[in-house]
Amino acid sequence: TGVAMMKFKSPPVNSLSLEFLTEFSISLEKLENDRACRGVIITSALPKIFSSGLDITEMCGKSVEHYAEFWRAVQEMWLRLYGSNMVTVAAVNGSSPAGGCLVALSCDYRIMAENPKFSIGLNEAQLGIVAPFWFKDTFVNVVGHRIAERSLQLGSLHPAPEAHKLGLVDELVPEEKLMEKAAAVMAQWLALPDHARQLTKTMMRKAVLDRLVAHREEDIKNFITFVSKESIQKSLRMYMEMLKKKKH
Repeated sequence: TGVAMMKFKSPPVNSLSLEFLTEFSISLEKLENDRACRGVIITSALPKIFSSGLDITEMCGKSVEHYAEFWRAVQEMWLRLYGSNMVTVAAVNGSSPAGGCLVALSCDYRIMAENPKFSIGLNEAQLGIVAPFWFKDTFVNVVGHRIAERSLQLGSLHPAPEAHKLGLVDELVPEEKLMEKAAAVMAQWLALPDHARQLTKTMMRKAVLDRLVAHREEDIKNFITFVSKESIQKSLRMYMEMLKKKKH
């Protein structure tokens, strides 16, 4: 059908580790280079979670070299997904904080399971960290400046109904109808001539993509400086402890 399905399966919560991000980028590149593939539906193979976002363990107590390699992989994933020539539909079938939200925001269309227990948002501020400018740009392009500003400052995680009301997701459907709906939306987008849709997408997204490309090394340096601070390391360690307690 010219449509690929990509399912995240990295238990327990699909965190975006260096290995996961690398594999994700390689898979996207393969699909991008496959002439027969015109669209990709991205979803999770794990119940209740789309992706929990960046893997905190990659940012805690590691070397400067490791931080640089990890951050480059995060950038690469976003540049490939946000700039993809394919139609990208996120079928968000669980909660999607922080980096998980970024993955969904980077797609062309977001459908979320109609479950108030599932939430989505860029909640970095809650962990004492700041969403980078290109996360922010992607968010602003979806929901507009005011909603993004409030949501980012508060580190809000929006339950599905609220996320829909804010325009953070395009549609809510019952969980069991999610894949059917994603396929229908994909068919609607693929009914258009590829070149016209691709050029329009490029026109809409180019400025934001170019901004990261131009400042990529600087952005890596900023990340390293920030994440290496003892105060940040401390709050990340506290967050990891809290997560461990939750599991028990």
